[in-house]
Amino acid sequence: MKKYFVYLMMALAAFTFNACGDDDPLQEEPGTEQPETPSDPTDNPDNPDDPANPDEPSGDGNILIAYFTRTNNTGTIAERIAELTGGTLYRIETVEPYPEDYTECTEVAREQLENGTRPELSGTVENLYQYDIIFVGCPVWWGDAPMPIWSFLESESYDFSGKTVIPFCTYATTGWETTLDRIVALTPDSEHLDGFHVSGRNTNGVEDWLREIGIIE
Repeated sequence: MKKYFVYLMMALAAFTFNACGDDDPLQEEPGTEQPETPSDPTDNPDNPDDPANPDEPSGDGNILIAYFTRTNNTGTIAERIAELTGGTLYRIETVEPYPEDYTECTEVAREQLENGTRPELSGTVENLYQYDIIFVGCPVWWGDAPMPIWSFLESESYDFSGKTVIPFCTYATTGWETTLDRIVALTPDSEHLDGFHVSGRNTNGVEDWLREIGIIE
């Protein structure tokens, strides 16, 4: 009986750990971007000053890669997409940063999701009209897209109608289907291509995916 109790406790612990998803504050170990587990800000490739997030458009002026990330799992995938397509990187950031403490971060993320809170974002994409193809990426938090993604895609500053939106996400164990579907649902007037999902920050499948959906030859 004691053995079954131990197994039950282990299962509950695993569920709690994976509640938020890869690259977000609920499912990832520091530096790997899981439910975006808050990582050490001094060693976080997702730093706003990261040169991979230029202020001015560069590369293919037709493609934008917008992404939200904390531990840089999603950021790593976004950078690989930009490398292969020549698209412009844009990091989605919130005015109020998420807590650095992992537990606090997961609690804030869950509260925002349950309450439908759209956190205020700290910047905007200039001249969104110039982009015909927009990749939108994020980690899985509590089995869904983090609320900053909702804020970004629902912003009155942007018009995604007629554009091609391509979702991608990173995750720890589950939630990728809901997250990809959420990005599609939040851009109902856009065209959509098959999304990409990966556990952690493995970029090996990115090139094949981009070829399959016809973005690169």
